Amino acid sequence: MTPAETRGASTPAADAPTGPRSVTLDRPPVTRPDSPAPADPSAPADAPPPADPADGAAPAARRRWRWRWTRRRIDLVVYGGFLLAAIWVTSGIWADPAGRVAALYSSDPAQVQFFLAHSVRVVLHGEFPFFTEQFNYPDGVNLMANTAILALGIPMVPVTLLFGPAVSFVTLVTLGLAGTAAAWYRVLSRHLVRHRPAAAVGAWFCGFSPAMLSHANWHPNIISQFLLPFIVWRVLVLTRSTRPVRDGALLALLVTAQAFINEEILLFTAMALGVFLLAVLAQQRARWAAAWRPLGAGLAVCALLAGALLAYPLWVQFAGPMAYHGLSDTVRDYGNDIAAFFAPGSPTFGGNERANVNLAPNYSEENAFFGWSLSLLAVGIVVWLRRDVVVRALAATGLFFAVLSLGERISWWDRELVTGPWELLVRLPLLDAVVPTRFGMITGVTVAVLLAYAVRSAWVLRGVDRRTARTLTAAGLVFALLPIAPMPLRVTTRPPVPEFITADRWRQYVGPDQTLVSVPVPAMGNTDPMRWAASTDLDFKIPGGYFLAPRNGVTGDPGRFGGRPSGIGDLLEEVASTGRTPKLDDRQRRRFLDELRHWNAAVVVLPLNEQNAEPLRRTVEQLVGPGRQELDVWLWDVRTLTSRSV
Repeated sequence: MTPAETRGASTPAADAPTGPRSVTLDRPPVTRPDSPAPADPSAPADAPPPADPADGAAPAARRRWRWRWTRRRIDLVVYGGFLLAAIWVTSGIWADPAGRVAALYSSDPAQVQFFLAHSVRVVLHGEFPFFTEQFNYPDGVNLMANTAILALGIPMVPVTLLFGPAVSFVTLVTLGLAGTAAAWYRVLSRHLVRHRPAAAVGAWFCGFSPAMLSHANWHPNIISQFLLPFIVWRVLVLTRSTRPVRDGALLALLVTAQAFINEEILLFTAMALGVFLLAVLAQQRARWAAAWRPLGAGLAVCALLAGALLAYPLWVQFAGPMAYHGLSDTVRDYGNDIAAFFAPGSPTFGGNERANVNLAPNYSEENAFFGWSLSLLAVGIVVWLRRDVVVRALAATGLFFAVLSLGERISWWDRELVTGPWELLVRLPLLDAVVPTRFGMITGVTVAVLLAYAVRSAWVLRGVDRRTARTLTAAGLVFALLPIAPMPLRVTTRPPVPEFITADRWRQYVGPDQTLVSVPVPAMGNTDPMRWAASTDLDFKIPGGYFLAPRNGVTGDPGRFGGRPSGIGDLLEEVASTGRTPKLDDRQRRRFLDELRHWNAAVVVLPLNEQNAEPLRRTVEQLVGPGRQELDVWLWDVRTLTSRSV
C-alpha cells in the first residue's frame, strides 16, 4: 500500500533515508524516433557503439517489439503460474468432480452445489434470488442469510448447465485461488509496491496461504477474494482523490458485487482498512487535513449508492422470512490457538494434520498456520523496515487482528490462558455473525504485503552487490515459504447420485408442490440429497437440509444449523449411525406420518448402497409399510398417506 497511490502515508524515501526506494517498472523510458538511444550504464567502456537506427528499420522494429511485450510476457507468466498452482492444488478433485470431494468430508460442497443450481433457476426461470422453498420445504431458506454466492453462481450458469454443479464447484475453487493471487499481483505491481518480483511474492501468499488452502476444501465463497485488492486500492485512492464522487461510485459497485460473494470478507476488508488508516494517521496526523475531505465525500457516495443497491437484499437478509440474528454458539466460539501461528498448515508441504489437532476449530478453519520460519521472517521485516510508516501500520493491523482471531478464550497448545478481547465485541451488531478465527486471514494479507515490501527493498538495497542481494532474497523466501508450499488437497470418494434420480424416474411420482424424502432425512450430516436435487437443477423439493435458520423458526431469533427439529429425521439418523432397528408403537407412527404430511411427501427413497441400508429399510416399513426396489433405491410411494384430503 504504497504512498505513491494513497499519499496518506509517507514514502520510504521521504521518511526513512535508509529504507526502500519506490521502483516503478510499469513505464519504460520513452525515446523519440529521431534521437539516439540512451546509453546502457551496464555496458563495458570498450563496447561497440549501438547500431544506428537509420541502418535499417527492421532491427529497430524488433527492439521496440521486444521491449513492448517483455512486461506483458512477465505478467502472463505470473498469471499462468498462479493458474497452474491452483490446478495443482485441486487436481485430485478435477480427476472426478462428481465422485470426489475433499477428504475432510463436509456438508459445504453439497450446499454450494445446491446454490449453483439455484442460480440456474434464477437465470432460466426468473426465480426469486434471495429465498427458496426448494429445500427445507415448506418453511424455506433465506438465501441472503446463507451466502448463496449469486455473484459467482450466475456467471457460472453456462458451466453448470453444460457440465453440472460439481464441475462448477471445482472451477470456482480453482479460479478463486488463482484469481485472488492474480488480482493482488495486478494491484501490487501497478499501484502499491510497483515492483513486479515483489508483487508476485506478495500475491502468491495472498492466493495460496495456508488459510486459503484450508478454505479451498469447502468454501469457494471465502477464497474468491479477487475484488478485495481493488476495493483496497480504491479506498486508498479516495484519500487523495480529485474526483471523489466518481471514485466513490466505483467503490460502491465493487462493494455491491462483493456483498453477493461473501459479506463477512467484505466486513473484514472494511475493518482492516479502518485500522490501517488509523495507524497511519496516528503516526502522521498532518495527513488527515488533506485526506479527510475526499475520503469522507467518496465514502458517503459509496454508502449512498451501495446502500441503495443493497437495501432490499439486506432487508430480506435481516428482516425477511427465516432471517436470524447472530451465529450459532457452535461457531461463535471458534478461535485460533496462539501456537497455530507457528505451525505449517495441514494442506502444505510441511503440514501435519495430526500435529495441528486442537490448534484450529477444524481443518477448514486453519486461518493462521504461517509456520515458524515465516513468522520469524515477518518479525524481522518489521524490525528491518521499522522506519517506514506503512510497514509500521501494516504490522499494527496484522497484530490487532491476530489477537482478535484468538477468540473469546486465548489458549496456548489447547490450554486456556486468559479471556480475549473478542469477548467485548462478540455481541455487537454485525460482529455477532462473524467467525473470529477468520480474522487471521487479515493478518495473512498484511504479512503478504510486508513480504512484497521486503523483496522490493532487498532488490534495490544500497551498498550490496545486486546479484548477492537477489540471491539472499531468494534464499530467505525459500526458507520462509517452502514449509507452507501448497500441496494437492486430499480427496475421498462420495456416493454417486442414484440412477433413480439421474434417469428421471422420480418424475413419475413427485409433483411441483410435493417433496422427495430421502433416508436419512437431509440435514447437516446428510447432504447427499442436496446433491441429488442440484443435479436436476432443483426440479424437486426436499425437506430439511444444511443451512442457517432462526433457532425457533421465528425471524430474528439467533441462528442454528438446520430448520425445526424433526422426529423422523432424528430417528433415521440414529438408525443410520448405530445400525439398530427400533420397535415403533402406534403413537410414534402417527407422529411421524403427521411429519410426512407436513412435508407433503410424495415418495420416500433409500439408496441401496446407504450405510446400514437394511436396518433403515425395516424402520421405514414400520412407518409406511412395505417398499419396493426401483433401479438402485428402495421406494415408498406415500402419496395416499400424505394427501391433503386424508
